[in-house]
This record gives sequence, C-alpha cells and structure tokens, in this order.
Amino acid sequence: MAKCHSNTIGSVAVHGISGANAPTRHFRFCTSFSGAAFRRRIYDAVSCGGSSRYRHRYKDEIMDEDPTMGNGSVSRDLKEQEEEKPRKQKLGNGKSEKLVDLLNLADSVELENEAETRRKEEELKELKHTVKDLQAEDLGKRKSAASSVRLMAKEDLVIRGTLALLGAIPPLVAMLDLEDEQSQIAALYALLNLGIGNNANKAAIVKVGVIHKMLKLIKLETTSNSSVTEAIIANFLGLSALDSNKAVIGSSGAIPFLVKSLQSTHCKISDQARQDALRALFNLSIASSNIPIILETDLIPFLLNMLGDMEVSERILSILSNVVSTPEGRRAISIVPDAFPILVDVLNWTDSPGCQEKGSYVLMVMAHKLYGERQTMVEAGLVSASLELTLLGSALAQKRASRILECLRYDKGKQVSESFGGNLGGAAVSAPIIGTSSNCNIDSKICVEESEEAMSMEKKAVKQLVQQSLQYNMRKIVKRANLPQDFVPSEHFKSLTTSSTSKSLPF
Repeated sequence: MAKCHSNTIGSVAVHGISGANAPTRHFRFCTSFSGAAFRRRIYDAVSCGGSSRYRHRYKDEIMDEDPTMGNGSVSRDLKEQEEEKPRKQKLGNGKSEKLVDLLNLADSVELENEAETRRKEEELKELKHTVKDLQAEDLGKRKSAASSVRLMAKEDLVIRGTLALLGAIPPLVAMLDLEDEQSQIAALYALLNLGIGNNANKAAIVKVGVIHKMLKLIKLETTSNSSVTEAIIANFLGLSALDSNKAVIGSSGAIPFLVKSLQSTHCKISDQARQDALRALFNLSIASSNIPIILETDLIPFLLNMLGDMEVSERILSILSNVVSTPEGRRAISIVPDAFPILVDVLNWTDSPGCQEKGSYVLMVMAHKLYGERQTMVEAGLVSASLELTLLGSALAQKRASRILECLRYDKGKQVSESFGGNLGGAAVSAPIIGTSSNCNIDSKICVEESEEAMSMEKKAVKQLVQQSLQYNMRKIVKRANLPQDFVPSEHFKSLTTSSTSKSLPF
C-alpha cells in the first residue's frame, strides 16, 4: 500500500523499501524537498553553483521535512553534490570572468566618456577665452589670440565651426585695419584656416567685408613685407573656391591684382604665391561674369606665352578652356600672335595627357565656332596634329581630335560648294525647256566638264592640304632631332609629298 504526500509544487519522489522478499516489496511516495528548497537549488544552479553555506542549509531542511530519510540518502546527496562541485565551479568561474569583464568594460567606457566630456569642456573654455582676447584692447593679446586661432583651426574642422559660432571672424577682419604688419599677417592666416573646408565660414568672411579691407591694404602700398601680399593672395584663393563668392571677388577689383602678382618678376613674391594667384584666377574664370574683366587685362597673351612650362601649363589651359566658352574670349585668343601654332604644339605633348585633353578642347571649340579662322588653324598644322592625336591620345583627346577633323572637313566641303555652286546652278537654269538631242548632248558635255573641273580643283586643294601637313610634320621631326634649321629635305621626301593623295586624310 502506498501513501501520497503532496507538497507546495506537487513534486514527488519514489523510494524503494527494501525487504526480505524482493518481488513482494512495495513503494511509497514522499516529498523529497519543499518548494522553497527547490527554488534555492534552481537559483544556485543559475548563479554558477551553490556555496557550502547553502549546502548545509539544504541538508537541514530536508532532514526536518522528512525524518524518515536516513543518513544514507543524505550521504548520497552530499556525495553527488561533491562530485558536481568541480564542474560547477569551472563553469561558474568562466561565467564570472565574463561578467567581471563586462562590468570592467562598462566602467572603462563610463570613465572615458567622463574624460572626453571634461576635455571638451576645457577646450570650449579655452576657445571662449581666445575669442575674448581677440576683442581685447591690448594689441599683444589680440595678436597672440589670432596666432592661437591660426594654429587651432589648421587641422580641426570642428574647431573651425565652433570658433566661427563663438564670433571669432569679425574681430579678425577688424585687425586688418591695424598698422602692425605682424598683426595683419596673423589675422589673414587665421581667416585663411577658418575657411578651409568650411563654406559657411567662407561666406561669413566675405560678408563681413574682408575683400574691401584686403584691397585697401594693397592700394596703400605701404607694406614692405611681402608676407602680407602672399597672405592676401592665399585668402583670395581660398575664398574664390566658393561659387557665391566668385562674382563678388571678381567685381571688387581683385582680378587685376592677381594678374599683376602672377606677372611679377620680383623675387619678393615666392613661386608658391604666383601659383596661388594662377589658381585663384582659374577659380574666378569659372564664373562667366568675370570673363570680360579678365579680358580687360593682358592675361591671355601672357598665359599663351607661358605655355611650355609643364608645372603650370595644365592650369593655364584650364583657364583658357573657361575663357573660350564666350565669344569675346574666343576672339581674344585668336588675335594673339601665333596663338594657334602654340595651341597645336600642345597636342604633341604625349607625356602630358591632361594638357592634350584641355588643348584639344580649346581648339575644338574654336574650330566649331570660329569659321573664319579654320584656314589659319589648318595652316598651323592642326590636321596632322589631330590625326596623330586620334591614334596616340587618350580616349577623351581622341574624341575631341575627331571632332576637330569633322569641323575642318565640313568647312572644306562648304568652301568647294560655294566656289562651284553658282556655276552649276547657272548651267541648270540655262538648260532649254524643250531641246533637241544635240542641245542635250552639248549641255551634258558642259556639265561633265564643269564637274570634272570642280573635282580637279578639289583634288588640288586636298593635295595642297596633305603637303602642308607633311611639311609641318617634317619640321616637327627636324626640331625634335635637333637638326640645323636650314635642313633641306631629300628628293625622296619631296617626291612623297608631291605624289600623295587624299587617301592619307580621313575625308
């Protein structure tokens, strides 16, 4: 017979009762432990194993709840716990170490955040103090503060924006009215660094009136230190990078100053300052409203004569590419002596693909727009140079060279049609409405003769064009080979030029 004892969680354990007769032994159901003890065991398992303090407590509770359980059952429980103890301790140690690492990581992150917050607070305090010194009456403090702004804004984009928000720009611009050159230089370079990579600061600097003040410094001509001029050029370069500033700077009178600085042969201005002036002029030439102002100076002839200096040639061609976009600019380039031979020579610079691409763009636009100058371009050797470029140039240069050849071919066909269109038209009109066969034969013979004459003249023109191209190439070869200028081509070469046909041309 069996007795059933319920507990708080309804769990039961089955214990066998040993007797003399095994088949006749019976079982009884009893509670093995209470609900509270079970919950403690679960908590102990989850919390990486129980301690000895809890183990003894479990034993006392079990003995109190079930006195019938002898020392054998308790001993077995303790023995099982002792066997499982190393495994639980090992598992517990691993989980405990991970928990400790997570806690340490959280603490370290919190400490780093606190340190970063303190650092930012100190940095903001220092920036506020620097901006306050910019407004001080003491000239030494203002100069030192401007130098600090220059250094702090040199590398950090965030600091540039913060200083502008704190009001550093107006006092720096006001320092340009001082007579001390060192203060002017410190303020100019501080403004330059504040505008690097920050379009809002560039716009704010121009809005405060820095352009007028810089031009005033230039017109006074009281500065013996070229560093002021170089700092002003650098600021024009930085401020002209913003599209909204281009028209303002161009209309202010800065372009003649930049052209003069570029053309200056004094050793006072460094080569870097001249390159800055050239780059600033390129930025300003992007705005079409500045092209007429540029053309009022003698910049175009100067730039064409500078072509050949590989250090600045690509930048010069970039400026010419902007200038050629307007009719006035195209005319200004075309009237420069030897402009087309100079530009055609650029197409042969195989070691500078960028120059070839920009030079071919300038010539392509002029060949397309300037109908009256196409013959001059052909005489300058544009056809042969374009043919060579279509074979050896970059993909973009080849495309532009092909476009140049198309423009010149169309112009040649137009000239031929204009030369003979009137005669052919007259012949067509003079044909009788009702005519005899003899009249028809005579008219047909006349038409054939005129067409043959037109074809022969066209062949002569093409033949002359081929000869010019070959002669131009020969002059280039002689020049590259450093042969005497009075070099006379051989009879074999002359025979080649005289026997060439239109098959050497793409049209």
